[in-house]
Amino acid sequence: MAKGKNKTVFFCKECGHESAKWLGQCPGCKEWNTFVEEPVVKSSGGSVQRIRERREPVRLSEVNVTREVRTLTQIGELDRVLGGGIVTGSLVLVGGDPGIGKSTLLLQMCQKLVKGGRNVLYVSGEESEKQIKMRADRLGDFGQDMLLLSETDLDLVVDTVQRMKPEVVIIDSIQTMYREELGSAPGSVGQVRETTAALMRLAKGMAISIFVVGHVTKEGVVAGPRVLEHMVDTVLYFEGDGSASYRFLRGVKNRFGSTNEVGVFEMRGDGLVEVSNPSEYMLQGRPEDEPGSVVACSMEGTRPILIEVQALVCQTNFNMPRRTAAGTDYNRVNLLMAVIEKRLGLHMGDCDAYINVAGGMRIHEPALDLAIVAALISSYRNTALSGGSICFGEVGLVGEVRAINMAEQRVLEAAKLGFKRCILPEVNRGQLEIKETQRKGMELIGIQTIHELLGVL
Repeated sequence: MAKGKNKTVFFCKECGHESAKWLGQCPGCKEWNTFVEEPVVKSSGGSVQRIRERREPVRLSEVNVTREVRTLTQIGELDRVLGGGIVTGSLVLVGGDPGIGKSTLLLQMCQKLVKGGRNVLYVSGEESEKQIKMRADRLGDFGQDMLLLSETDLDLVVDTVQRMKPEVVIIDSIQTMYREELGSAPGSVGQVRETTAALMRLAKGMAISIFVVGHVTKEGVVAGPRVLEHMVDTVLYFEGDGSASYRFLRGVKNRFGSTNEVGVFEMRGDGLVEVSNPSEYMLQGRPEDEPGSVVACSMEGTRPILIEVQALVCQTNFNMPRRTAAGTDYNRVNLLMAVIEKRLGLHMGDCDAYINVAGGMRIHEPALDLAIVAALISSYRNTALSGGSICFGEVGLVGEVRAINMAEQRVLEAAKLGFKRCILPEVNRGQLEIKETQRKGMELIGIQTIHELLGVL
């Protein structure tokens, strides 16, 4: 038997590009200082020619497409983000901050699947069977068929899966798994690449749905090589403020469904509870008729969610004013403040400005612009917007209010929660075809520029 010979190569952490020497800039993704050194094992016994079955290309018109087989998790918010349930043979990556609830969510999913008669294997490289059992006892009854395995050697995990033939496998987490022949530490670029590739082959070859937990870096992206996100079928991010009770499951990649869908959960003592009406929960405790408080409507996938945008503008005590944005883009807030100063003549250059999206959600949709502008003006002039008002729209650099998509769904969601006045782009107002009974007497106010917003405020 030929002995393995160790060889050192360099991998790009962003795209996985391989090089025999260290490079300052990756030729693949053009990022700087992303190459790391990893040992690999090469066979020294000469090349062995493998016989493979030759495959011929087929015509696109001859390919038969059948609808993918899905399994419902019985957790409505999770099924929504997955696109209608778990696809058989799919590889799903779940990322999130430590302690945010990734393991709890997947354990609750296992509970529902086991009660539905599915064979599930939960593999943990971070906790023992006793620790998992303690957490499971807090979540309720799991029945008698839940399988646990505390192991970090991927070859042993693959062997167990091939023997037990479960329908769903949970790997918690990918950074703890390793293959001994690679020689590098668990969590390194080479280990994460190889273990993910092995799990992908296992999922496709045995038609097993595999969920992989991934840690995130301080920048909020999954730790390890970026190629990890490209290899899997679905990428889910579990977000939220650790000090708050709300959690948001966001789909950023899905080969079997739409992206940017959001599932909302509330963390309680007995686990995660679905929030069926996020708008109502996000507006709980909102102050009425207070300056700087404005309600907006954001579209997360196909779901409209009402959120409260808060602004605080006050005179600064320093030479350089302080600007802070929580839940939205900081640079976008600075841009909108510049538009207000230039187009409306409101001088905020000597004021501190703080913007907050209440509830812990992060919103990057342009439709939030009008609400941010209204909140800033309201706080600066110490004039409150009527408590029954809602506004949304994109603001351009010359102060125009531009049209946004899905305006009808936003208006209907606001009417359902009892809002009586909606400030929206004039273009959208002219295109709406909503009956009076549907919007429940809501007044629609269309504006073309932020000058008209001053009159409404």
